[in-house]
Amino acid sequence: MTERSTMVTVSAEVAGQEGDPRSGQISMRCDDVAVKFNGRTAIRDVNFDIPKNKVTALIGPSGSGKTTLLRAMNRLHDLTKGAVVSGSIRLGDTDIYKGGIPATLLRTRVGMVFQRPNPFPTMSIYDNVVSGLRFNGIRNRAVLQEAAESALIAAALWDSVSNRMKAHASTLSGGEQQRLCIARALAVEPEVLLMDEPTSSLDPISMRLIEELLDELKSRVTIIIVTHNMQQAARVSDLCAFFLMGNDRAGEQIEVAPTKKLFSEPDDPRTLDYIQGRFG
Repeated sequence: MTERSTMVTVSAEVAGQEGDPRSGQISMRCDDVAVKFNGRTAIRDVNFDIPKNKVTALIGPSGSGKTTLLRAMNRLHDLTKGAVVSGSIRLGDTDIYKGGIPATLLRTRVGMVFQRPNPFPTMSIYDNVVSGLRFNGIRNRAVLQEAAESALIAAALWDSVSNRMKAHASTLSGGEQQRLCIARALAVEPEVLLMDEPTSSLDPISMRLIEELLDELKSRVTIIIVTHNMQQAARVSDLCAFFLMGNDRAGEQIEVAPTKKLFSEPDDPRTLDYIQGRFG
């Protein structure tokens, strides 16, 4: 039996336990994923499944490969010279690197929200939200209007911007700008939403609003979030994947488990050391 087969068997046994997020449908699957930049391995041997309509948190110290893996999940490394992704990342039944899906189409199915809010500052709130739809050729005003309203409601921003949709995005607060970026990603109705430290540049009130939003959004989209905030990971996620830098400075997957288990009874002592703040 291969290492991957053993892991899947063990995961299946654990997933059978009541309340385990892995007992439901799978949205994405990583098989032996590795990423290299100009020959240097940044992350390797990633093997785990991402449950549908749950929040999965990627945790670990800086340099352990969390953001590298996240960006591989919607092929952002295609834009980086010298980047090579190996192994398999599947979205449903489709291998996103070998299945013939264009990167632009993939990014409508797997959206991304970055660490710092990045709305188009000189564009209106409305134009920001519908920009992805327009990029994909949708011009019908009624369709765009409905999509914008629906996305802004989902991002908990509609009440505060519905009467100023023509205002520039730069007039919004930092927290509002991040929720606008979430609305922009949601407008194209993705299956998965990737979030790279989405609250790290926000004040505590805005951070709390985003965290509350994640709990509401997972009923419509699978969420994968990178966070250095252990309290945040414990609050918002259903499943946690812990990564650590190896002796050769390549990121390695150490442990994947339901969040409650990982924070209370991790299998690897390094996981416990990290979440208790002994390093990292």
